[in-house]
Amino acid sequence: MMPLYVHFGAGNIGRALAGPIFSRAGYQVLFVDAVPEIVRALHERREYRVVIKDTLPPGTPDSFMVTGVDGIDVRDQETVKTAVARADLIGTAVGAAHLPSVLNAIAAGLPEREGRPVSLLFCENLHGLARMARETLSRALPEDFPLDQQVGLVETSIGKMVPLMPQEVRRNDPLEVWGEAYNAIIADRNGFVGPVPDDIEGLLLKQCFQAYVDRKLYIHNLGHATCAYHGYLRGHALIDDAMCDPAVLAETEAVMQESARALARRYPQELDAAGLAEHVADLLRRFGNQALGDTVFRVGRDLRRKLAPGDRMIGGLRLVQSEQGDIAPVCRAIAAALQFAATDETGQPFAPDVAFRVRLAEEGAEAVLCAHSGLDPMRDAAALRLIAAGG
Repeated sequence: MMPLYVHFGAGNIGRALAGPIFSRAGYQVLFVDAVPEIVRALHERREYRVVIKDTLPPGTPDSFMVTGVDGIDVRDQETVKTAVARADLIGTAVGAAHLPSVLNAIAAGLPEREGRPVSLLFCENLHGLARMARETLSRALPEDFPLDQQVGLVETSIGKMVPLMPQEVRRNDPLEVWGEAYNAIIADRNGFVGPVPDDIEGLLLKQCFQAYVDRKLYIHNLGHATCAYHGYLRGHALIDDAMCDPAVLAETEAVMQESARALARRYPQELDAAGLAEHVADLLRRFGNQALGDTVFRVGRDLRRKLAPGDRMIGGLRLVQSEQGDIAPVCRAIAAALQFAATDETGQPFAPDVAFRVRLAEEGAEAVLCAHSGLDPMRDAAALRLIAAGG
């Protein structure tokens, strides 16, 4: 009998990333979703197409079918409970807003497993997720349920980039999904309870998971944002266009390389300089993927979050500072972020960014960076000078 992978969220990451990985590994993939059209199509067709939007070697097919799938509606509580009770592994890709309700739905089925442990694979890229999940499940489960012994809470790092799909494609086939060729889930090996699925291609289990969380945030996310901010200043609307600009490419590469050097020093047993250099080169190629059609607006928006103390920009600065690296590239990126005012394809700005720019105008950049981003006027004086000077 095929093992069962139950995945909450049949969106882009669910269908383009998790579905192919577990289907190829021989699992029956059961999606739980709230969109009736998606659920109905999955249940009726039992397969869907993934289109690869990337530069591929000659002769490589640019699409493939994911088979052995099904779908159920998250509102069908009894069916969801039964699926959780039967699952060999459970995953989520629903976003922060929907995760609490999904955890409550999962909790309803856990006591029905009759002592069989199961692990939850969170494809969410949310900080502190395992702690939040444990608290939510604890409130929903019976007091005597042995949560830590029966349920693994596995955080992941998701680096897959999925392009925006034209509405006509979605109308023609609600299940078709596009994605780049990269297809891997990096997961915390220590989070599993019970059987550890260490033989699944594309599911990369890491003992020192924090190293890969930091790699994602301070190389991938920081580099992507740097490209957006410098790209905006140079008049680019698309990320791939920005990556064709030598000045933007140089700034993006400089930030990523400095983070890579710092990470190699912080995690010498896990991350080596040669491997990180390859990772940077691969990401630069992927950022320039024209088929993704990613916008400077989407990648750069939400300045309050991206300039928060623990996020990519300020966290990247702290990383490089702590490892005695050159802070000038990341300071130039922060300076560019403070000037970011991109709009979407309809000319509309991201509303919270408008409010953030008003605050910058009223209080000044240094005051905001100290109050909002956690910089210290004395300890971070050198960084603040560089940011004020544009790096």
